[in-house]
Amino acid sequence: MGDARVGVLLMAYGTPRRPEEIEPYYTDIRRGRPPTPEALADLTARYEAIGGVSPLARLTEAQRDALQAALDKLRPGAYHVAIGLKHADPKVEAAAAELAETGVESIVGLVLAPHFSSFSIGQYLGRAGDGVEQAGGSAPLVGIESWATEEAFVDFLANDLRERLATMRERADGVRVVFTAHSLPQRIIDAGDPYPDQLRATAVAVADRLDLLEGRDWTIGWQSAGRTPEPWIGPDILDVIDGLGDEPEVGGVIVSACGFVADHLEVLYDLDIEAAQRAERSGLEFDRTACVNDDPAVMRALAERVVAST
Repeated sequence: MGDARVGVLLMAYGTPRRPEEIEPYYTDIRRGRPPTPEALADLTARYEAIGGVSPLARLTEAQRDALQAALDKLRPGAYHVAIGLKHADPKVEAAAAELAETGVESIVGLVLAPHFSSFSIGQYLGRAGDGVEQAGGSAPLVGIESWATEEAFVDFLANDLRERLATMRERADGVRVVFTAHSLPQRIIDAGDPYPDQLRATAVAVADRLDLLEGRDWTIGWQSAGRTPEPWIGPDILDVIDGLGDEPEVGGVIVSACGFVADHLEVLYDLDIEAAQRAERSGLEFDRTACVNDDPAVMRALAERVVAST
């Protein structure tokens, strides 16, 4: 990493890289409890439906490389970007400790998720702090907690949505937009977590660019809820699609998956396959906006946030 003064810990969820890694990955998600054969078979089938494994590992590495390139343009040699993952190696704690042990003056924690929640970004930053402490705690950690309304991010979503709306409106009347993010347990929200407000801020910012009115043109849905006994926040995206299918004036739906910044299972299966099938069953045209992945403008904007925090 040369003489970089600042370490940047770029954090993401992680994914199995090969089919044989699906079971240990699922076990880690379940906090060390192995999945039942039925649950493992179901998850494996979902991966098989999108080609065997998710492209998320490759895309996270591309995001790291794009962020590093943007930082090098802003301040050559000053930053070193490393990946830390929640449910795959290198784990967040280990990556943070390794950065701290290189002797950097400080570490910036950046999560590849735009919306703050204590359940997601808060946990990532907490685990990063644990890793720094394990290494002696000599490098202070600064966390970027939210980029829900980052202008480049909003521009990316709005520009893509604008094109998709124009295309769908040529073949369908009454097109509706549904902004989505990963659902969380209701108890987290009941405790005052700002996550729903963060998603809404993104949705409003994008909708305002396109003169879309809430209720008439767009709404919010949640997706990919965990399979646990406790309630998760809704309405679920599939229920939203069913409801739109019952409205005779609605002919199409476009999902803006703004809670996800890379193509992975929750997008490629839960939306592109499951939600698309539900829309077809309801007689609706269906489309889904692109994910950020390693978009240069968004990565540069995140790089500027990193620089501003140091």
